[in-house]
Amino acid sequence: MVMTDAPRRRRTVSLPPDLDALVAAAARRDGLTYSGWLAQLIHKELTLQKGLEAVAKFKRGQKRHAVEEEALARHWAAEAQRRSRRSGTRPRKSD
Repeated sequence: MVMTDAPRRRRTVSLPPDLDALVAAAARRDGLTYSGWLAQLIHKELTLQKGLEAVAKFKRGQKRHAVEEEALARHWAAEAQRRSRRSGTRPRKSD
């Protein structure tokens, strides 16, 4: 997740007291510093956002491909119907 030996930048963050208490308790529970816990949480959130964006992009691409595939299928079906009208429509000669 977050590298522990990576360079750090100091930030000042203001939180409501109840949220501050929840973060402090979660950090203690997980054996992390307050800053470390926040960094881990932010990293997870950004990773999730990136993944959701990738899924949305994939779905948009799939929709585009589905439309293209449907058009190809309709063309193939129309051609197959056209070919079927040309062949096999004459009565068979009996011996």
